[in-house]
Amino acid sequence: MNSKENTYGIRRSGIQHGDVFTASPVVCHMLDLLGYSPDRDLSFISILEPSCGEGAFLIEIVRRLRQSSINFRFDFQTAFEQNVFGYDIDPIKIECCIENLTKEGININENTHIFCADILLCNISKFDIIVGNPPYIRYEQIPENKLTLYKSIFETFHYRADLYILFFEKTLLSLKKHGKHCFICSNRWLKNEYGKKLRSFIVSFFRIDKIISLEKANDAFQTQVLAYPAITLISKSEQKSTFAYSELTSVNALSTNSVQMLPSPSSSDWSSIFFHTDRNYLTTIENMGFHIGIGIATGADDIYISKELPSLIENELLLPAINARDLSGDKFHWSGQYLLNPYDNNGQLINLEQYPKASAYLMKNKDYLQRRRIAQKHPEKWYRTIDKLTPELVTTPKILLPDISGNQMVFIDYGEFYPQHNIYYITGISLIHLQILSAILMSDFAKKQLTSITNCMNGGYPRWQSQYLRKLMLPDVRELTPDITVNLLSAYSRRDITSINSTINNLLDTPWKTLKRHQKTEQLSIDFPM
Repeated sequence: MNSKENTYGIRRSGIQHGDVFTASPVVCHMLDLLGYSPDRDLSFISILEPSCGEGAFLIEIVRRLRQSSINFRFDFQTAFEQNVFGYDIDPIKIECCIENLTKEGININENTHIFCADILLCNISKFDIIVGNPPYIRYEQIPENKLTLYKSIFETFHYRADLYILFFEKTLLSLKKHGKHCFICSNRWLKNEYGKKLRSFIVSFFRIDKIISLEKANDAFQTQVLAYPAITLISKSEQKSTFAYSELTSVNALSTNSVQMLPSPSSSDWSSIFFHTDRNYLTTIENMGFHIGIGIATGADDIYISKELPSLIENELLLPAINARDLSGDKFHWSGQYLLNPYDNNGQLINLEQYPKASAYLMKNKDYLQRRRIAQKHPEKWYRTIDKLTPELVTTPKILLPDISGNQMVFIDYGEFYPQHNIYYITGISLIHLQILSAILMSDFAKKQLTSITNCMNGGYPRWQSQYLRKLMLPDVRELTPDITVNLLSAYSRRDITSINSTINNLLDTPWKTLKRHQKTEQLSIDFPM
């Protein structure tokens, strides 16, 4: 078997995509959670590691099995051959795993169940315990031929799912009744769109026993990863009303972590279990009357967006463009880039004959533009962008939220720029209301809530994505009294996070003081620095 045919490419760090090795304390704790410990008779407990790699889990499994065989006087080698199973797609890793097991005194023979195979395509039996760290393979790294095949097999393969989603489905279906399943992997599936069908699948047929968030820990793996991990313990049993949840800053605290009981989810949306509020006066951003959008995707930013465009394109086709880099380090600094707008005022593609400079520029790049999927679907419209433009968005005041940002400040564009695809924006009601909402979004209350319902990336930064913005529950900016409004506006203009937090906390503690139905914010005339 050719190892190159069974890997998913190499990262910049030099290791393969999918290779994220689990720290020893995590391996031990996961096996403890599963009850696979040497103080029990393990002779008849079948256990599977579906992506065994070099054997981190299997080595600890055989150590515990051997001690159990001593404690309960059964034949270790027989129990190992009958009950311990490991799979990996990479023959080099399987060879290394077998070598490591041999060093543990294991007799590897034809009866050993350590296989070099793609377990996603194998017929496997049922197990009492399934444990492991499934491969970290992004949708983009899955080969096209396997992508098509996997989509035809797995019901939970939704949207642009990472490969570990399929490992969940495959192995959960291989649990015996009352069997236990424990994975450590990216926590993205708990909250984002591509985990939707897996969440629904688990709610329908399994029980969540425990989730341990390791977002704040950087020692769960032997290498750094971009997405934060979580340990999930799942049983093939009836759901309970609650499950155990904990957040850790280090794997060294695994055995002493504090646990809270959260309500078990009942649908594919689990966001409410990670953030629950009984404050019925809070509402969503859209229910206040705002609109949430995302900047334009062109499909060829290098061509459609550039600082040099003013010298190459007719001025009437240019729009000042803003991107996430322009909103970094708590500074709003436009880099001078422009966006080429290939549409007329009616939303139709321009006639290139009427714009000789744009025509020459686009024709120069025609070969590249034609290779885009959007152009292949509509060859006659080869110079269109993926998204259509709304030119009036430039002059519309809007909150700008970079997808991933470490900023404390939430910026407003008062009507000068067109956002690019790495920026989400909020428009609506009035400028004063946008400023109030910006202040609320800068508060610890809003950011803590966002962190609880979104997926933080490396560095601890939450994502300002529309799917999460729509779930935030916030004070209604239309129902605030004038004094609260002035306090928030003044603090926002000063970038005073402390004052914002103080005002929001007071508002949340005494909500009845903030509601004054006959004196709305829109009736106020407030003069404060922009």
